Amino acid sequence: MVHRIDRLKRGLGVTAVVALVIAGALGVWTRQTLRASLPVLDGERALPGLSAPVRVDRDGLGVPTLRGATREDVAQALGFLHAQDRFFQMDLSRRRAAGELAALVGAAALPADRELRPHRFRAEARDAVARLAPPDRRVLQAYVRGVNAGLQALSAAPFEYYLLRQTPEPWREEDSLLVVLAMFVALQDSSGTYESTRGTMREVLPRDAVEFLAPRGTSWDTPVLGQAFEVPPVPDASVFNLRARRAGRPTIIRLPQQVAQGSADARAAREAGAAGSNGFAVAGALTPDGGALVANDMHLAIRVPNTWYRASLEWRGADGEAQRVTGVTLPGMPPVVVGSNGFIAWGFTNSYGDLSDLVELSLHPTDPRRYRTADGYRALVRHEEVLRVAGGPDEPLAVDWTIWGPVLGPDFRGRLRALRWVAHDAQMLAGSVTPLEMARSVEEAIAEANGAGTPAQNMVVADRSGSIGWTIYGTLPKRYGMDGSLPGSWADGTRGWSGYLAAGDYPRIINPPADRLWTANARVVGGEMLAQIGDGSYEVGSRARIIRDRLMAKARFTPRDLLAIQLDTSATFLERWRGLILQTLTPQALAGHPERARYREVVERRWTGQASPDSAGYRLTRAFRDRVSQWTFAFITADCTDADVRFDYTTERKREGPLWELVTRRPLHLLDPAFPSWDAMLLTAIDRTAEELTRTFGGALDDRVWSEGNHPAYRHPLSAAVPLLGWWLDMKTVPLPGDLYTPRMTFGATGASERMVVSPGHEADGIMEMPTGQSGHPLSPHYADSHQAWVTGDPAPFLPGAAIHTLRLVP
Repeated sequence: MVHRIDRLKRGLGVTAVVALVIAGALGVWTRQTLRASLPVLDGERALPGLSAPVRVDRDGLGVPTLRGATREDVAQALGFLHAQDRFFQMDLSRRRAAGELAALVGAAALPADRELRPHRFRAEARDAVARLAPPDRRVLQAYVRGVNAGLQALSAAPFEYYLLRQTPEPWREEDSLLVVLAMFVALQDSSGTYESTRGTMREVLPRDAVEFLAPRGTSWDTPVLGQAFEVPPVPDASVFNLRARRAGRPTIIRLPQQVAQGSADARAAREAGAAGSNGFAVAGALTPDGGALVANDMHLAIRVPNTWYRASLEWRGADGEAQRVTGVTLPGMPPVVVGSNGFIAWGFTNSYGDLSDLVELSLHPTDPRRYRTADGYRALVRHEEVLRVAGGPDEPLAVDWTIWGPVLGPDFRGRLRALRWVAHDAQMLAGSVTPLEMARSVEEAIAEANGAGTPAQNMVVADRSGSIGWTIYGTLPKRYGMDGSLPGSWADGTRGWSGYLAAGDYPRIINPPADRLWTANARVVGGEMLAQIGDGSYEVGSRARIIRDRLMAKARFTPRDLLAIQLDTSATFLERWRGLILQTLTPQALAGHPERARYREVVERRWTGQASPDSAGYRLTRAFRDRVSQWTFAFITADCTDADVRFDYTTERKREGPLWELVTRRPLHLLDPAFPSWDAMLLTAIDRTAEELTRTFGGALDDRVWSEGNHPAYRHPLSAAVPLLGWWLDMKTVPLPGDLYTPRMTFGATGASERMVVSPGHEADGIMEMPTGQSGHPLSPHYADSHQAWVTGDPAPFLPGAAIHTLRLVP
């Protein structure tokens, strides 16, 4: 028996050793396979199609400088680098816009495909390619050749395809325009949700209530031109006595004996859907060397790898003059998106203009497949789409289109609606492939920007003479018979679009009297210029206010001064909410309530005046404000929610205006009957917030710091599906300062996708910070090596550094 046990032990030992050897061999094989997909950094590679060799120097962060003979040559070389470093990211982008994700990653992506396939963006992109001007087509063709050559030059496909058991498909010209369309989807309302929300309010609520709940502006308005708008007065009880009308119905608010559904923090996360940015400039008169400065940080969902890819491109123009443009590129496209060409520097923020309209269809009384137009009834055009699914059966999808755009489905009254959206226009999409690269002045840059085939952005631009300017970079619709703020019928031809604004009619500001410009997704102008842009739900304006005030507080600026504004985390927006808490927690309210006393003490003494990770005062104030907002608007919009299950008031980004009016004026007729008074509601909000934070997280209120409620998480797309990969693919989670309402915007996965400060002609003094790194490959040293400077806010050089690697691409 003893000998048999010994033999068994020896056998198990041998088995364990064999298993370890196999596991080790598998690990070595996996690592070697993954390393085979690393990019080529040095040596010489043939790149057919080049007119002359292109030299690619990469610095210590992997940032390339590409030097070629022509713009087409550097475009081809950039395509080569994009494919080698970021092809999977490019693939996801084209597939997202086209509604083809499920074909790569499986059925989990079907909801996203069902959402976007009705737009038929691939067909549009293919049409737009055919409309490109010959010079732009040549640049795009060269870029596409480079992408496919870069993909083929990898010894193995990018590692994501290995994990997905897929083979990457070649890049096509239309795919690059799909990448542009993916930015439309990310930055604009692809389903008309905001307009639908306003439409529901118009049909359900009194007019005074609609104007109050959807104000033109708030006390936070900080336009560069034009006056601030006041929030309309609170609707009178004779017009909107909601308390009396809903008396006896189930209360909107969950009372103490009921279990709260989600925390106020979770509610805030659901409400934080906006992609924002900061862009501001100071004229040369305000800098020591006379060079105007542009600062830009575009706020997007930060993924791994980052949205942008840094590059510096050098070539000679048709006149033989040396050209250089430096900044960030978007993998999938050949231009520099924001940066400097030595003569101008520019940056973008999302405009939140009104770029789409919901068209209510008037159907034929006996044929629901026909709808009325100004030229009579027309038939809906049916497109039979097929959603491919990796590892599963294909799914058919029938899509109907009108002359205005795709049919989105019925509203809450059963009326079919179509979406008219600038993103559906192939002629618009076929704009310049390399915009702004040759502009030499603010005026030239503005002329190129107006009507560009991109999502409409606020562009802030400066030139070497010290001038600064602002305009809309993109396409604005030209409406007639309406302002576009509400859904409506276009059947009789008295309302609609008559194309787009002519370039000379676009709003613009050049060299304002204050020598300062600022944009932060809030309203920039008023009057006729505002009417041209429209209101697609502007941000409330707290970031713009802080930026404006800091710009006005100084007379001279350096690049580091503007970086300091980008990193500002002042709790200005919540300051008055903190005051409301302290005002509400009176000695009478505290009597017999030790938890309230503790709440007051934390808000009063643990307040740093910043959205700092270690501030418990900020966390408690933020959570209180979010809960009051949730409760207040859940009641006031209850009639809308009852009528329309898809109603979403959180699309109204200026709701802080009416909210503050309500909590300060305290109209009893607009308070949920669950509460005898507004004081009672505010005290209950404090109690519920304290109770929930304590129950959810444990410990004392002192420990409920802001970093506990705001988790910056920058993840690779695959780590969400395979969490075990997170330790390897995701950025390390660290507490960060900032919030939705501070210039340093940090909330969940959303943050500054880059921070740039640069003066044209003084690029050597500029700053460029970027999260994650240049490479999308986790075994690359450049996968995350720029991330730390971005986290800490340390100024990093705008220009690439000394060459560490040199690759020569030859015809």
